[in-house]
Amino acid sequence: MDPICEACLETADPADRKDIDAFIASSEEWMLVVEDNTPKLTKVYKFANFEEAQDYTNKVSRLAEDVGHHPVIVLQWGSVQVTWWSHKIKNIHALDLILAERCDVAYMETQQIQV
Repeated sequence: MDPICEACLETADPADRKDIDAFIASSEEWMLVVEDNTPKLTKVYKFANFEEAQDYTNKVSRLAEDVGHHPVIVLQWGSVQVTWWSHKIKNIHALDLILAERCDVAYMETQQIQV
């Protein structure tokens, strides 16, 4: 059975704007974008080749599956773009901030393995 994702409920509260701004200020290269009147967190991670980018994509997929909350992932040669937001509330939820941070941790771990 899939985990119940609080961020995916229509009754979920969006993250506090101060928390979003603090995350953006303290996080390297995460950007706040607005598409279709919906704020989203997005970041592009760089890799040496397609295989490394695919491996990272799989790590993000496992992070998402573990909590039942899924980003948009764009895999290309040498890069992976990850975009987090909560579809039901059309906004950023606190879980999106947590998962964005976990994406950074997964990236750092991936880069340490490559060295």
